Amino acid sequence: MKFIKKFEELTLADTPIVGGKNSSLGQMIADLSTQGVRVPTGFAVTAQAYWYFIEQNNLLEKMKQIMSTLTDYTNFEQLNKVGSEIRLLIESGAMPNDLADQIQQAYDQLCELYNQDNCDVAVRSSATAEDLPTASFAGQQETYLNICGHKALIISCKKAMASLFTDRAIAYRIEQGFDHFQVALSVGVQKMIRSDLASAGVAFSLDTESGFKDVVMVDSSYGLGESIVKGEVIPDEFVVHKPTLEQGFESIIKKQLGQKISKIVYAGGDKPTKTVSVSKEEQCSFSLTGDEILELARIVDTIDRHYSKLKGKWSPMDVEWAKDGQDGKLYIIQARPETVHSSARKNGFLTQYKLIKKDPNVLITGQSIGQKIASGKVRVIFSADNIDQVQEGDVLVTDMTDPDWVPAMKKAAGIITNRGGRTCHAAIVSRELNIPAIVGAQGATEIIKPDQSVTIDCSQGETGFVYDGFVEFAIEEIDIKNISTQKVPCEIMVNIADPASAFSVAMLPNDGVGLARLEFIINNAIQVHPLALVYPEKVDDKKTREKIEKITCAYKDKKKFFIDTLACGIGMVSAAFYPKPVIVRFSDFKTNEYRNLIGGQYFEPKEENPMLGFRGASRYYSDEYKDAFALECAAIKKVRENMGLVNVKVMVPFVRTVEEAEKVLEVMSDFGLEKGKNSIEIVMMCELPSNVILMDQFCRLFDGFSIGSNDLTQLTLGVDRDSEKLAYLFDERDSAVKKMFELAVEGAIKSGRYIGICGQAPSDFPEIAQFLIKRGVTSLSFNADALVPFLMRYE
Repeated sequence: MKFIKKFEELTLADTPIVGGKNSSLGQMIADLSTQGVRVPTGFAVTAQAYWYFIEQNNLLEKMKQIMSTLTDYTNFEQLNKVGSEIRLLIESGAMPNDLADQIQQAYDQLCELYNQDNCDVAVRSSATAEDLPTASFAGQQETYLNICGHKALIISCKKAMASLFTDRAIAYRIEQGFDHFQVALSVGVQKMIRSDLASAGVAFSLDTESGFKDVVMVDSSYGLGESIVKGEVIPDEFVVHKPTLEQGFESIIKKQLGQKISKIVYAGGDKPTKTVSVSKEEQCSFSLTGDEILELARIVDTIDRHYSKLKGKWSPMDVEWAKDGQDGKLYIIQARPETVHSSARKNGFLTQYKLIKKDPNVLITGQSIGQKIASGKVRVIFSADNIDQVQEGDVLVTDMTDPDWVPAMKKAAGIITNRGGRTCHAAIVSRELNIPAIVGAQGATEIIKPDQSVTIDCSQGETGFVYDGFVEFAIEEIDIKNISTQKVPCEIMVNIADPASAFSVAMLPNDGVGLARLEFIINNAIQVHPLALVYPEKVDDKKTREKIEKITCAYKDKKKFFIDTLACGIGMVSAAFYPKPVIVRFSDFKTNEYRNLIGGQYFEPKEENPMLGFRGASRYYSDEYKDAFALECAAIKKVRENMGLVNVKVMVPFVRTVEEAEKVLEVMSDFGLEKGKNSIEIVMMCELPSNVILMDQFCRLFDGFSIGSNDLTQLTLGVDRDSEKLAYLFDERDSAVKKMFELAVEGAIKSGRYIGICGQAPSDFPEIAQFLIKRGVTSLSFNADALVPFLMRYE
């Protein structure tokens, strides 16, 4: 009887005999090797071999007898006892000689193919019921890395077979209704890639949080990929936009440096791998180059499109990859369907979680998983031996989870870990369980106390917040199947500031982005005053210099850090809405806000009234700020020309005079943003009375306008919008303000220019929206939370 199948012999049709992992590897080798997808080869020990092993050792009845003692699989102690006994039974069995000979011969042939003695292989478990649309779960079985030689290989194969009865696999089969003795396990033996000398990770052909389908998401760290899954590191994260990538652009829209403090590498002797520290230099470097990120994204996109074609519908993929440190090439070592779509929109419904209480007490932050909010009592657990302490509805707080923690995770309302990134075990399983998690919350097990009541908030984008106590929140489910922008007699757009929320917001009915603010990106991702990066010698404080170096350590050229980071933020928003228009406003900080950036005190004056001071257009052409403005222009240029996101328009805020407008346009042209060149459109904020009065003159200079209702109200009524004493006078519905709105719309349309409104007024006051629609406004741009309620009025 033949028990071995080479990967080259396999297709997806062989899943019943070799499991999902092995059949998928064979399919890729057969179909995609000519399309630049490199897959290290190997062989599968078939499911028949598993049954043969069980039969030859007379194990089946003994296994059934042990399993019959499991009366309550939620009893962790009982489950562990049963699982341990069955695994020991299998591992203690003798590998039949004929089966052992076939495994060893196949291994020798693999060694010969790679011209190596006792070549290094990964021994992976591939169960016949895994990776199916109705049965997919992370880490049910085991993998053994850097296995060399006949003896170690046979032992690892037996261990892999035994891992069919890990505690979490037993529990999962019971919950899914699978018969333990109808599911078999195939063992995959695959030549290892020397990523211990380079880097490895995982990639998805969608955004794992929102389900947005037009991106490839890549997590990468040094060494073997296990360090990411185990949550031992926070990996580098990269996102690539597929539509523009397919057009030939360098569309990396996110590059986020992780915390790669350790890596798993080869070891000698009885322990095939070990964990070692990563040098400071490597920690401050990206683990993939730009070209490698793009190549990997193309490979994942190719795999996605191939499997989608095979299945006759979109099939997003979860891919494991590795870079070989010896030949410098990228390899795919595993690919399976991604079955957990974390999109909030399902069956035409949008589910939104919102805090009711404002400004709750934040205990700690980390990376958010799941876009939900949950509350519960804390259980701080340090070992899987104590997971029985977790009760239904608790918030599990630990250093990091692994597959042994799954039974407790299923009971938890939410999970918080000290370590890990978006593709660690805790993150993957939380998505599968549909519960919120915050990973990489350093110090959580010390800061959060046992039995403390906490609320986990993952509803606000990339950063997750842990609040003290039970914080009130609301869950709203909105039927958006029949909601669209088509029934409104103008374009309906959305305002956005945080790139991390862009993919989710883009799923709302919309006609594009009326206002993309740069301030959030600069404040949160860049943090440093741009002139401190242009003129670092002017920053003479040692602590400030150290802060700047820590934030920018991945870049020798600090100006490039600013350009790349800003471009990625803009790119995330533009990609989310592509090919719809996205109007990006240049930074509109006031001097006091610029001073609050790191190093800002060296470059900013102190003003009595910053609201009416050195802001907007006046900064851009001034000698004091022009060199910083050049960086913003370079970022926009990169988004449009390198990333291919030509849906970006740029908007100039706070233009006081026509002469000032001319100066700004001239400077922009000097910096590569010439009006009309490469189809770029330049928009002006209409937010001063002078803009309204001289609309005809401004129309000769700009392609369109967007009313900034906050500043136009302030300057029409003479009310400082930051003044609490005068807050009662600040009202966009005032007749004088509405007259300004009306004149602005009339003036722009008369001159053949489009004009929208991106200020707060339509979001706060539906009657203002209706007023503007009647006057012929081209577009209304709403805050995301006001968009759907407005559209529902038209249904």
